[in-house]
Formats: sequence, C-alpha cells, structure tokens
Amino acid sequence: MAKLILATFAVVFMALAATSLAGDPDMLQDVCVADYKSLKGPLRLNGFPCKRIENVTANDFFFDGLMKAGNTGNAVGSVVTAASVESLPGLNTMGVSMARIDYAPWGLNPPHTHPRATEIIFVVEGSLDVGFVTTANKLFTRTVCKGEVFVFPRGLVHFQKNNGNTPAFAIAALNSQLPGTQSIAAALFGAAPPLPSDTLARAFQVDGGMVEFIKSKFVPPKY
Repeated sequence: MAKLILATFAVVFMALAATSLAGDPDMLQDVCVADYKSLKGPLRLNGFPCKRIENVTANDFFFDGLMKAGNTGNAVGSVVTAASVESLPGLNTMGVSMARIDYAPWGLNPPHTHPRATEIIFVVEGSLDVGFVTTANKLFTRTVCKGEVFVFPRGLVHFQKNNGNTPAFAIAALNSQLPGTQSIAAALFGAAPPLPSDTLARAFQVDGGMVEFIKSKFVPPKY
C-alpha cells in the first residue's frame, strides 16, 4: 500500500511539474524589459535579458503597430502583424502577446501551428471560416462572425479563411510572449536545406514532379 501511495504521489507530482513548465516561465521581478542590444554579444538565453531598470521607459510597454491594416497583396491574401516580445520589449517574461490578422476578400491564413501558445481570436470585421485538427485527425470547424470569438488549442494545426467578398480582420491573443508560427506548407516545401523530394512524394502519395512544382512556389529562408 505504501508503495502504491508513493507511486501515485510521484505521478501526480510529475503531472503538476509538467503543467508548470507548459507555458512561459513566471516573472521573478516586476518588469524585465527585453534588452535587444545584449543579443549582439556572446550571451544567449531562453528569452531575452532584462534592461537595467534605470534605462526602462514607458515606451518599452507601448506598440502602435496594430492600428493600421496590413498589406494582404500576397498569394494567400492575408497578413499577420504581431505584437510580441520582438516588437514590444515590455512583454518580456509577461507570457502574453497579440496579433492583428488582415484578410483580403476570400483570403486565407493558411494551416499553421503555434508550438508555444493557445490562440483566441476576436473577429472585428467580416466573417471567417475557421478550424483546427486534433492529433487524432478530427477537424473542428465553424463560421465565426463579427463580434464572436474562437479558440485554437496550443500546438494544433489551424486556419482561418475570409468567406466574404469584402476585407476582414481579427485580433488574436496568445499566452506566450513569443508563440512561434510554423506554416505547414512552407515548412514542408520551403525548408532550407530542402526536404528530400522522394520523402515528400511518398508522404503525400504523389510523383516527384508534383513535389518539385509545389516547391517552386516557396522561397526558402536565408540563414
């Protein structure tokens, strides 16, 4: 019985520990404004070092980048403007961020994941068809109209599509200062160095020529 109790305690403890590590780390001081200049040196951290408090100003907690609509003149007809720690240094250690997503008529925010955050969107203008896919490959999808909210669980593939012939936009909130975004198509067909075409051909059960054609649509990042 004692061994059973001990084993149960160990399992519960590990579960609680895993939960505590699931999001951004907790703050250890009032503020820790990101010091971008320090990244030019040899020091590397999981996150950003803090500015000295005497160098912190109110502007470190201010960002006006979500005021204006982004340019949706691209192949998918959408653009995301992020208010993350990379543009708003006061978010460092806060564990939250926001984004504005603009959609051209019929525009798509393609299937993607946020490996470090759950996302909740509020539709400000227009109407969106949205959805996410679970690890059991079950799709949850519906239409979300102006003034309505939808949530995408952390790490799951999800998308949004403007279902109207007028522009739309939404505001997203995420529970990470830097949630990360991995577009599924770009990750598979636009990686650098590229994924082997025969691997993708077998995975998608198409011929290599089709894979090469799709790859030609994506520009690999430069490192």
